[in-house]
Amino acid sequence: MPRKQNQKLKLLTILRFLRERSDEAHPVTVGDIISALAEAGIDAERKSIYSDLEALATFGADIITLRGKNTGYYLGARAFETAELKLLVDAVQSSRFITLKKSNELIEKLSKDASVYTAASLKRQVQVSNRVKTMNESIYYTVDVLHSAISQNKKLSFLYYEWNAKKEKVLRHGGERYLVSPFVLSWEDENYYLIAYDSKSRALRHYRVDKMTDVAVTDEPREGEDALQGLDAGLYARSVFGMFGGERQSVTLRCEGSVAGAILDKFGRDVPFLADEEEGFFRVHIGVSVSPLFYSWVFGFGGKVKILSPQSVVDGYLDMAKGVLRAYQEE
Repeated sequence: MPRKQNQKLKLLTILRFLRERSDEAHPVTVGDIISALAEAGIDAERKSIYSDLEALATFGADIITLRGKNTGYYLGARAFETAELKLLVDAVQSSRFITLKKSNELIEKLSKDASVYTAASLKRQVQVSNRVKTMNESIYYTVDVLHSAISQNKKLSFLYYEWNAKKEKVLRHGGERYLVSPFVLSWEDENYYLIAYDSKSRALRHYRVDKMTDVAVTDEPREGEDALQGLDAGLYARSVFGMFGGERQSVTLRCEGSVAGAILDKFGRDVPFLADEEEGFFRVHIGVSVSPLFYSWVFGFGGKVKILSPQSVVDGYLDMAKGVLRAYQEE
């Protein structure tokens, strides 16, 4: 008996068909599978399909059988559940450091693990999303280089830029290259940051990855291991408002009870709430990098959060508020 063509591809074709065209709401029949095989140029008899489905199940494919007038089959467990795919899609879309082009490419890849019916809903979710995204396509290469430097325990060299009023890139430090010891990548405030040790200032610094360019791993070994001892990257990111640099200080805040949730969201559930003399208020002692963004965060509560100490931070807050007021009065 002559050997039928493409039989070596038969099982793979059936598995692909089940992955793409079946789910709990859309089971397929043996007839559907035979038709799909025929489109791929593979002849198949009904009896052989049952053996093929059994072989795939033995291999580990979660093939679910629905008994009834027309017995149906669908692929159950997949690498990602539908809810997980939707979560990942939303994470990709909400990430400012991922460009629109790369977002669509990643979501297309994620969709391949779902049926065409689920994939369609994921792509509709992409189309209705309208978030601000980075314009830096080279960020993916940059992240790869950063990971290489960290894993190789080497210093990192790069240029760093900012935007001016003409929407032009302007290199900081007069175009001088930065040389730092990279340790941690942190995702905070919808941006990707590198936390590194700067040997010149002997302190930790952070840099927005999408503003780094011409990144290269050097032959110099990293420094600053001592500065990283006990570092909690999440706590560090929370204390640096908007990842905006500033002198780190211990600050005492007096807060109205209604802002408790916002305090916990910012500093975590481990921050102690201390009693205040007035009922309905509480105090917190927190370590923060004092910067204009920290003052703006406090101001955003409309008086429900007050800086109590140290006095230098109170004075800095008042000076900034007076400066803003003067700017409006001058206009």
